[in-house]
Amino acid sequence: MQSATFYQLVNFRPKLQTFQSKTPTLFSTRRMASVSGFRRMALDGSSSSSSTVASDDGFVTLMEYMGKGGGIGVNDDLVVLIDHLQYACKRIAALVASPFNHSIGKQTSLGDFPNTGSDRDAPKPLDILSNEIILSSLQKSGKVVVMASEENDTPTWISGDGPYVVVTDPLDGSRNIDASIPTGTIFGIYKRLEELEDLPTEEKALLNSLQSGNRLIAAAYVLYSSATILCITFGSGTHAFTLDRSTGDFILTNPSIKIPPRGQIYSVNDARYFDWPEGLRQYIDTVRQGKGRYPKKYSARYICSLVADLHRTLLYGGVAMNPRDHLRLVYEANPLSFIVEQAGGRGSDGKSRILSLQPVKLHQRLPLFLGSLEDMEELESYGDIHQKVNPGYEV
Repeated sequence: MQSATFYQLVNFRPKLQTFQSKTPTLFSTRRMASVSGFRRMALDGSSSSSSTVASDDGFVTLMEYMGKGGGIGVNDDLVVLIDHLQYACKRIAALVASPFNHSIGKQTSLGDFPNTGSDRDAPKPLDILSNEIILSSLQKSGKVVVMASEENDTPTWISGDGPYVVVTDPLDGSRNIDASIPTGTIFGIYKRLEELEDLPTEEKALLNSLQSGNRLIAAAYVLYSSATILCITFGSGTHAFTLDRSTGDFILTNPSIKIPPRGQIYSVNDARYFDWPEGLRQYIDTVRQGKGRYPKKYSARYICSLVADLHRTLLYGGVAMNPRDHLRLVYEANPLSFIVEQAGGRGSDGKSRILSLQPVKLHQRLPLFLGSLEDMEELESYGDIHQKVNPGYEV
């Protein structure tokens, strides 16, 4: 039996309402946004572009951004869904930062939750809690037909009339959480496949979850670090919103992110250098010495948190990679590749564009390389960059 603490944390609600400070805050207190057609706006009703829309105090929230048509196909249903997802991520952010996660992290009984990976990737209590928080939010949204999660063996059928499919890694990097290393949530959103309606529910759920990445209509990651940052794309650019903890709003801080065409950083576990194929070793040796196509010496930066390593790469350029068959195509590679491509970069398995791949299994694994276009082109030119030897790992 799981302890009462576990169930208390599942139902944990962060306090996100505005509070009065004795000193001036960075952001002025926001007035409550009105709700019209499920689009929460506190704007003057003008038709200015999504990149320049601002409320009375000069800041744009995620809900305001979407309410003013912040992306292709951002309709009322999608606004409602994103509203529930961003609320779930606020709850996870509060949970990750809570002093109680230390005690819950020591629990070992996970009930009937499956282990979908190796012992290193076995579900942790906080993974399960995050999974439950996201599932609950999706159920309440009324907009999702099925959720596929890294934490579940099979997809979860939610509603017979939901228009969307959500795939998610609820808490990436959780095995390092005791050391306060950044963690993250990843999710992708697809339209429901109407042509599958006559199939049995289990088959419909699986096939809806195995759509190729080029069918994504939205994808996002949320970074839980010194700031909580939600980086999202609706297929018309990549934008980052930072959580203002005084109001509970995600504020637009990085509109229309453009990853530099070339960076000077590579992110990979260098301890596996002698397990790498010759092509990957040659590439790393070359750029470290400043003998590549870019005549500067590259630096290694590796957090061992996929969302954190990608976020830095997105802002500064370079390459973030895991060259072995480890990361999941459905939950990690597809959503993150969509985000990177919308910022002008590339996502690849070392040979092919990630978004062109057709998933054949729900928990299918593959190598993943994400980054600046010129860096990715140079890396792929070395050919043999897939790590085939995996000592100490189970795949």
